[in-house]
Amino acid sequence: MASTSTNKQPLLIDRVFNNLITTNTLSSGSATSINILGTNASAVLVDCTTNDGAIIEDLWTISRSTTSYKVLFFLSTAVDYLRADQGVYVGEIDTSTTVGTYTNVATLPAVLAPVPQVGSNPKNSAFYVPTGKALWTTIQLTAPIASDESPIVGAQGGFF
Repeated sequence: MASTSTNKQPLLIDRVFNNLITTNTLSSGSATSINILGTNASAVLVDCTTNDGAIIEDLWTISRSTTSYKVLFFLSTAVDYLRADQGVYVGEIDTSTTVGTYTNVATLPAVLAPVPQVGSNPKNSAFYVPTGKALWTTIQLTAPIASDESPIVGAQGGFF
């Protein structure tokens, strides 16, 4: 059975996290493409570049506007700037058009071990962020939304 560098069994976490960020300064550089362009403004949601990785049991948005936004997620080895040649697209969430509505990612990859998750999850699913990587997020827009109407983005899980 595989283990991490601190000799733990798989999927046993050291500490939990519930990270939230506002997105009013974020943009992917394009309103139509899921690819990151050179002039993007993105933010690290979960940083695993200096630890043994993390498991994310839920990714979500909270709408603060009647406009729907597409929140994009990328994995990268960088933590200073999301470069187009390093960022790998891993998913998205379309926000609700009702203010205050919570929208989570529709599906996450299946995992081998149980994940402590609330709700009716028929199979064990989670998103694994490997050591040396960071999960980035941005909004699919050409320029940032300069207001507090942008969605809040969150991730919940645990670090190994």
